[in-house]
Amino acid sequence: MSIETTDKIVERTMPLTLTMGDPAGIGPDITLMAWAACQSRSLPPFAVLADPNLLAARAAALGIDAPLHLTDSPRDGALKFKDQLPVVPVALRARCLPGKPDPANAAAVLSSIERAVKFVRERKAAAIVTNPIAKSILYQADFKYPGHTEYLASLVKLYQPEAPHIPVMMLASPQLRVIPVTIHIPLAEVPKTLTEALIYQTVRITAAALQRSYGIDEPCIAVTGLNPHAGESGELGREEIEIIIPALHKLRDDGYNVTGPHPADTIFHDRARQGYDAAIAMYHDQALIPVKAIAFDTAVNVTLGLPFVRTSPDHGTAFDIAAKGNASPESLIQSLKLAAQMAARHASADPR
Repeated sequence: MSIETTDKIVERTMPLTLTMGDPAGIGPDITLMAWAACQSRSLPPFAVLADPNLLAARAAALGIDAPLHLTDSPRDGALKFKDQLPVVPVALRARCLPGKPDPANAAAVLSSIERAVKFVRERKAAAIVTNPIAKSILYQADFKYPGHTEYLASLVKLYQPEAPHIPVMMLASPQLRVIPVTIHIPLAEVPKTLTEALIYQTVRITAAALQRSYGIDEPCIAVTGLNPHAGESGELGREEIEIIIPALHKLRDDGYNVTGPHPADTIFHDRARQGYDAAIAMYHDQALIPVKAIAFDTAVNVTLGLPFVRTSPDHGTAFDIAAKGNASPESLIQSLKLAAQMAARHASADPR
Protein backbone atom coordinates (compact mmCIF):
# COMPACT_ATOMS: atom_id res chain seq x y z
CA MET A 1 0.00 0.00 0.00
CA SER A 2 1.39 3.42 -0.89
CA ILE A 3 1.98 6.09 1.72
CA GLU A 4 -0.60 8.33 0.05
CA THR A 5 -3.28 5.64 0.19
CA THR A 6 -2.47 4.84 3.80
CA ASP A 7 -2.67 8.51 4.80
CA LYS A 8 -6.10 8.85 3.18
CA ILE A 9 -7.36 5.79 5.03
CA VAL A 10 -5.92 7.13 8.32
CA GLU A 11 -8.06 10.23 7.86
CA ARG A 12 -11.19 8.04 7.70
CA THR A 13 -10.42 5.65 10.55
CA MET A 14 -11.52 6.03 14.14
CA PRO A 15 -9.33 7.86 16.66
CA LEU A 16 -6.73 6.13 18.78
CA THR A 17 -7.04 5.53 22.50
CA LEU A 18 -4.04 6.37 24.71
CA THR A 19 -3.67 4.94 28.22
CA MET A 20 -2.39 7.00 31.16
CA GLY A 21 0.60 4.84 32.13
CA ASP A 22 1.99 5.48 35.60
CA PRO A 23 0.68 8.94 36.53
CA ALA A 24 3.82 9.81 38.50
CA GLY A 25 6.04 9.26 35.45
CA ILE A 26 6.47 11.11 32.19
CA GLY A 27 3.32 9.65 30.60
CA PRO A 28 1.28 12.81 31.32
CA ASP A 29 4.18 14.98 30.09
CA ILE A 30 4.66 13.31 26.74
CA THR A 31 0.89 13.04 26.23
CA LEU A 32 0.51 16.79 26.62
CA MET A 33 3.62 17.49 24.52
CA ALA A 34 2.40 15.20 21.74
CA TRP A 35 -1.03 16.83 21.67
CA ALA A 36 0.57 20.31 21.63
CA ALA A 37 2.47 19.22 18.51
CA CYS A 38 -0.50 17.51 16.89
CA GLN A 39 -0.84 19.94 14.02
CA SER A 40 2.83 20.57 13.33
CA ARG A 41 3.52 16.81 13.39
CA SER A 42 0.27 15.78 11.63
CA LEU A 43 -0.75 13.42 14.41
CA PRO A 44 -3.86 11.26 14.14
CA PRO A 45 -6.65 12.10 16.63
CA PHE A 46 -6.43 10.34 19.99
CA ALA A 47 -8.18 10.39 23.34
CA VAL A 48 -6.31 9.76 26.58
CA LEU A 49 -7.81 7.71 29.41
CA ALA A 50 -6.52 9.58 32.45
CA ASP A 51 -7.37 11.73 35.43
CA PRO A 52 -8.20 15.21 34.08
CA ASN A 53 -7.03 16.88 37.31
CA LEU A 54 -3.63 15.24 36.90
CA LEU A 55 -3.36 16.40 33.29
CA ALA A 56 -4.37 19.95 34.19
CA ALA A 57 -1.80 20.10 36.98
CA ARG A 58 0.96 18.67 34.81
CA ALA A 59 0.10 21.05 31.95
CA ALA A 60 0.41 23.97 34.38
CA ALA A 61 3.75 22.67 35.66
CA LEU A 62 5.07 22.34 32.11
CA GLY A 63 3.59 25.60 30.85
CA ILE A 64 1.54 23.85 28.16
CA ASP A 65 -1.77 25.39 27.12
CA ALA A 66 -3.91 22.27 26.80
CA PRO A 67 -7.68 22.77 27.11
CA LEU A 68 -9.27 19.44 28.03
CA HIS A 69 -12.44 18.05 26.49
CA LEU A 70 -14.02 15.44 28.77
CA THR A 71 -15.80 12.69 26.88
CA ASP A 72 -17.22 9.21 27.34
CA SER A 73 -15.83 7.92 24.06
CA PRO A 74 -12.68 8.46 21.96
CA ARG A 75 -14.88 8.59 18.88
CA ASP A 76 -16.90 11.52 20.25
CA GLY A 77 -13.77 13.37 21.39
CA ALA A 78 -12.08 13.20 17.99
CA LEU A 79 -14.14 16.12 16.67
CA LYS A 80 -12.52 18.41 19.25
CA PHE A 81 -8.99 17.11 18.85
CA LYS A 82 -7.38 20.05 17.06
CA ASP A 83 -8.47 22.54 19.71
CA GLN A 84 -8.82 20.42 22.84
CA LEU A 85 -7.23 17.26 24.22
CA PRO A 86 -9.99 14.62 24.50
CA VAL A 87 -9.92 12.94 27.91
CA VAL A 88 -11.93 9.94 29.03
CA PRO A 89 -11.82 10.44 32.82
CA VAL A 90 -10.18 7.74 34.95
CA ALA A 91 -9.97 8.98 38.53
CA LEU A 92 -6.89 8.41 40.64
CA ARG A 93 -7.39 7.10 44.15
CA ALA A 94 -4.46 8.96 45.73
CA ARG A 95 -2.86 12.33 45.14
CA CYS A 96 -0.16 12.00 42.51
CA LEU A 97 3.19 13.74 42.90
CA PRO A 98 5.63 13.74 39.96
CA GLY A 99 8.34 11.16 40.50
CA LYS A 100 6.54 9.60 43.50
CA PRO A 101 4.65 6.52 42.30
CA ASP A 102 1.93 5.21 44.60
CA PRO A 103 0.55 1.63 44.48
CA ALA A 104 -2.81 3.10 45.54
CA ASN A 105 -3.16 4.35 41.95
CA ALA A 106 -2.52 0.93 40.40
CA ALA A 107 -6.25 0.29 39.98
CA ALA A 108 -6.62 3.42 37.87
CA VAL A 109 -3.59 2.50 35.73
CA LEU A 110 -5.06 -0.94 35.03
CA SER A 111 -8.56 0.46 34.50
CA SER A 112 -7.16 2.74 31.82
CA ILE A 113 -5.76 -0.29 29.95
CA GLU A 114 -8.92 -2.34 30.40
CA ARG A 115 -11.14 0.45 29.10
CA ALA A 116 -8.84 1.00 26.12
CA VAL A 117 -9.30 -2.65 25.14
CA LYS A 118 -13.06 -2.28 25.57
CA PHE A 119 -13.14 0.77 23.29
CA VAL A 120 -11.28 -1.09 20.55
CA ARG A 121 -13.57 -4.11 20.89
CA GLU A 122 -16.62 -1.85 20.63
CA ARG A 123 -15.10 -0.13 17.56
CA LYS A 124 -14.98 3.23 19.29
CA ALA A 125 -11.21 3.42 18.78
CA ALA A 126 -8.96 2.18 16.00
CA ALA A 127 -6.00 1.07 18.10
CA ILE A 128 -4.40 1.23 21.54
CA VAL A 129 -1.29 3.21 22.40
CA THR A 130 -0.01 2.66 25.92
CA ASN A 131 2.02 5.02 28.06
CA PRO A 132 4.78 3.45 30.19
CA ILE A 133 3.85 1.61 33.38
CA ALA A 134 6.03 0.74 36.38
CA LYS A 135 5.69 -3.00 36.88
CA SER A 136 7.41 -2.87 40.27
CA ILE A 137 4.71 -0.50 41.54
CA LEU A 138 1.91 -2.64 40.10
CA TYR A 139 3.42 -5.74 41.71
CA GLN A 140 2.92 -4.06 45.09
CA ALA A 141 -0.78 -3.91 44.23
CA ASP A 142 -0.89 -7.66 43.44
CA PHE A 143 -0.42 -7.34 39.65
CA LYS A 144 0.31 -10.87 38.46
CA TYR A 145 1.64 -10.37 34.92
CA PRO A 146 5.24 -9.91 33.71
CA GLY A 147 4.28 -6.76 31.80
CA HIS A 148 1.93 -4.84 29.52
CA THR A 149 2.08 -7.39 26.73
CA GLU A 150 1.02 -10.35 28.85
CA TYR A 151 -1.71 -8.33 30.57
CA LEU A 152 -3.22 -7.32 27.24
CA ALA A 153 -3.22 -10.97 26.17
CA SER A 154 -5.08 -11.89 29.36
CA LEU A 155 -7.74 -9.26 28.64
CA VAL A 156 -8.21 -10.64 25.14
CA LYS A 157 -8.60 -14.14 26.58
CA LEU A 158 -11.48 -12.92 28.76
CA TYR A 159 -13.39 -11.89 25.64
CA GLN A 160 -12.24 -14.64 23.29
CA PRO A 161 -11.39 -17.75 25.36
CA GLU A 162 -12.00 -20.05 22.40
CA ALA A 163 -9.40 -18.33 20.21
CA PRO A 164 -6.25 -17.72 22.25
CA HIS A 165 -3.98 -14.97 20.97
CA ILE A 166 -0.26 -15.25 21.58
CA PRO A 167 1.43 -11.86 22.03
CA VAL A 168 4.81 -11.22 20.46
CA MET A 169 6.81 -8.08 21.23
CA MET A 170 8.40 -6.21 18.33
CA LEU A 171 10.58 -3.12 18.57
CA ALA A 172 10.22 -1.16 15.35
CA SER A 173 12.04 1.83 13.91
CA PRO A 174 12.66 3.02 10.35
CA GLN A 175 16.05 1.27 10.50
CA LEU A 176 15.25 -2.00 12.26
CA ARG A 177 12.44 -4.30 13.35
CA VAL A 178 13.49 -6.83 15.97
CA ILE A 179 11.56 -9.43 17.98
CA PRO A 180 12.80 -11.29 21.07
CA VAL A 181 11.66 -14.92 21.38
CA THR A 182 11.86 -14.77 25.19
CA ILE A 183 11.06 -11.51 26.93
CA HIS A 184 10.84 -10.69 30.63
CA ILE A 185 12.67 -13.60 32.20
CA PRO A 186 16.09 -13.88 33.87
CA LEU A 187 18.94 -14.52 31.48
CA ALA A 188 19.69 -17.81 33.24
CA GLU A 189 16.20 -19.04 32.29
CA VAL A 190 16.55 -18.35 28.56
CA PRO A 191 18.23 -21.62 27.49
CA LYS A 192 15.63 -23.62 29.45
CA THR A 193 12.74 -21.63 27.96
CA LEU A 194 13.80 -21.74 24.29
CA THR A 195 12.06 -24.47 22.32
CA GLU A 196 11.71 -25.33 18.67
CA ALA A 197 7.96 -24.70 18.94
CA LEU A 198 8.43 -21.26 20.53
CA ILE A 199 10.81 -20.13 17.79
CA TYR A 200 8.48 -21.47 15.08
CA GLN A 201 5.49 -19.71 16.65
CA THR A 202 7.35 -16.39 16.99
CA VAL A 203 8.44 -16.41 13.35
CA ARG A 204 4.96 -17.41 12.16
CA ILE A 205 3.27 -14.58 14.07
CA THR A 206 5.92 -12.10 12.93
CA ALA A 207 5.56 -13.06 9.27
CA ALA A 208 1.77 -12.74 9.41
CA ALA A 209 2.03 -9.32 11.06
CA LEU A 210 4.55 -8.05 8.51
CA GLN A 211 2.14 -9.06 5.75
CA ARG A 212 -0.98 -7.60 7.34
CA SER A 213 0.36 -4.53 9.14
CA TYR A 214 3.24 -3.54 6.85
CA GLY A 215 2.07 -4.81 3.49
CA ILE A 216 5.19 -6.98 2.95
CA ASP A 217 3.99 -9.86 0.80
CA GLU A 218 6.93 -12.23 1.33
CA PRO A 219 8.84 -11.07 4.40
CA CYS A 220 12.42 -12.17 4.91
CA ILE A 221 13.20 -12.87 8.56
CA ALA A 222 16.71 -13.25 9.97
CA VAL A 223 17.13 -15.37 13.10
CA THR A 224 20.03 -15.00 15.52
CA GLY A 225 21.76 -17.72 17.46
CA LEU A 226 21.77 -17.81 21.24
CA ASN A 227 25.47 -18.30 21.90
CA PRO A 228 28.55 -16.34 20.77
CA HIS A 229 29.34 -17.06 17.10
CA ALA A 230 25.96 -18.86 16.89
CA GLY A 231 27.47 -21.70 18.91
CA GLU A 232 30.59 -22.22 16.76
CA SER A 233 29.31 -25.60 15.47
CA GLY A 234 28.51 -26.74 19.00
CA GLU A 235 31.80 -25.70 20.58
CA LEU A 236 30.20 -22.72 22.38
CA GLY A 237 26.79 -24.24 23.06
CA ARG A 238 24.41 -26.70 21.46
CA GLU A 239 21.14 -24.70 21.43
CA GLU A 240 21.69 -23.77 17.80
CA ILE A 241 22.12 -27.40 16.74
CA GLU A 242 19.41 -28.89 18.94
CA ILE A 243 16.73 -26.18 18.94
CA ILE A 244 17.22 -23.26 16.55
CA ILE A 245 18.34 -25.03 13.36
CA PRO A 246 15.56 -27.65 13.54
CA ALA A 247 13.03 -24.82 13.94
CA LEU A 248 14.46 -23.07 10.86
CA HIS A 249 14.29 -26.29 8.82
CA LYS A 250 10.62 -26.69 9.70
CA LEU A 251 9.89 -23.05 8.89
CA ARG A 252 11.56 -23.34 5.48
CA ASP A 253 9.68 -26.57 4.78
CA ASP A 254 6.47 -24.66 5.52
CA GLY A 255 7.33 -21.87 3.09
CA TYR A 256 8.75 -19.18 5.36
CA ASN A 257 11.70 -17.12 4.13
CA VAL A 258 14.08 -17.35 7.09
CA THR A 259 17.85 -17.13 7.36
CA GLY A 260 20.21 -18.07 10.17
CA PRO A 261 21.11 -18.75 12.81
CA HIS A 262 23.30 -15.66 12.55
CA PRO A 263 25.84 -14.55 15.16
CA ALA A 264 24.08 -11.74 16.99
CA ASP A 265 27.14 -9.48 16.78
CA THR A 266 27.09 -9.42 12.95
CA ILE A 267 23.40 -9.13 12.06
CA PHE A 268 22.57 -5.55 13.11
CA HIS A 269 25.07 -3.38 11.23
CA ASP A 270 23.94 -1.17 8.35
CA ARG A 271 24.72 -3.55 5.47
CA ALA A 272 23.30 -6.62 7.20
CA ARG A 273 20.00 -4.85 7.90
CA GLN A 274 19.43 -4.40 4.17
CA GLY A 275 18.99 -8.16 3.81
CA TYR A 276 15.89 -8.77 5.95
CA ASP A 277 12.57 -7.24 6.94
CA ALA A 278 12.77 -8.22 10.62
CA ALA A 279 15.20 -9.98 12.93
CA ILE A 280 14.28 -12.57 15.54
CA ALA A 281 16.55 -12.55 18.60
CA MET A 282 16.63 -15.16 21.35
CA TYR A 283 16.27 -12.94 24.43
CA HIS A 284 15.33 -9.47 25.62
CA ASP A 285 18.65 -7.60 25.61
CA GLN A 286 19.90 -9.31 22.46
CA ALA A 287 16.96 -7.63 20.70
CA LEU A 288 16.64 -4.34 22.56
CA ILE A 289 20.26 -3.24 22.74
CA PRO A 290 20.70 -2.83 18.96
CA VAL A 291 17.37 -1.09 18.36
CA LYS A 292 17.90 1.31 21.25
CA ALA A 293 21.45 2.01 20.08
CA ILE A 294 20.22 2.71 16.56
CA ALA A 295 16.93 4.51 17.30
CA PHE A 296 16.67 5.39 20.97
CA ASP A 297 14.18 8.25 20.53
CA THR A 298 12.16 6.90 17.62
CA ALA A 299 11.73 3.16 18.24
CA VAL A 300 8.23 1.90 18.96
CA ASN A 301 7.11 -1.14 20.95
CA VAL A 302 4.51 -3.07 18.90
CA THR A 303 2.55 -6.06 20.17
CA LEU A 304 1.96 -8.62 17.42
CA GLY A 305 -0.47 -11.51 17.63
CA LEU A 306 -3.39 -9.61 19.20
CA PRO A 307 -6.74 -8.98 17.47
CA PHE A 308 -6.09 -5.24 17.61
CA VAL A 309 -3.18 -2.85 17.05
CA ARG A 310 -1.18 -1.90 20.13
CA THR A 311 1.93 0.28 20.18
CA SER A 312 3.88 1.96 22.96
CA PRO A 313 6.89 4.24 23.41
CA ASP A 314 10.11 2.27 23.70
CA HIS A 315 11.09 3.71 27.09
CA GLY A 316 10.06 3.59 30.71
CA THR A 317 8.36 5.89 33.19
CA ALA A 318 11.45 8.07 33.84
CA PHE A 319 10.25 9.15 37.28
CA ASP A 320 13.39 11.23 37.77
CA ILE A 321 12.44 13.73 35.06
CA ALA A 322 8.64 13.80 35.46
CA ALA A 323 7.20 17.33 35.27
CA LYS A 324 10.65 18.83 34.64
CA GLY A 325 10.02 19.63 30.97
CA ASN A 326 12.92 17.67 29.47
CA ALA A 327 11.14 14.45 28.54
CA SER A 328 11.04 13.72 24.81
CA PRO A 329 7.65 12.92 23.27
CA GLU A 330 9.26 11.58 20.09
CA SER A 331 8.77 7.87 20.76
CA LEU A 332 5.13 8.49 21.70
CA ILE A 333 4.63 10.56 18.55
CA GLN A 334 6.07 7.73 16.47
CA SER A 335 3.89 5.24 18.38
CA LEU A 336 0.75 7.23 17.56
CA LYS A 337 1.68 7.53 13.90
CA LEU A 338 2.56 3.86 13.53
CA ALA A 339 -0.61 2.74 15.32
CA ALA A 340 -2.72 4.83 12.94
CA GLN A 341 -0.90 3.48 9.88
CA MET A 342 -1.24 -0.14 11.03
CA ALA A 343 -4.91 0.31 11.93
CA ALA A 344 -5.51 1.87 8.51
CA ARG A 345 -4.01 -1.14 6.75
CA HIS A 346 -6.16 -3.45 8.86
CA ALA A 347 -9.26 -1.40 8.07
CA SER A 348 -8.46 -1.50 4.37
CA ALA A 349 -8.04 -5.28 4.45
CA ASP A 350 -11.12 -5.84 6.63
CA PRO A 351 -13.43 -2.83 6.06
CA ARG A 352 -16.28 -3.97 8.34
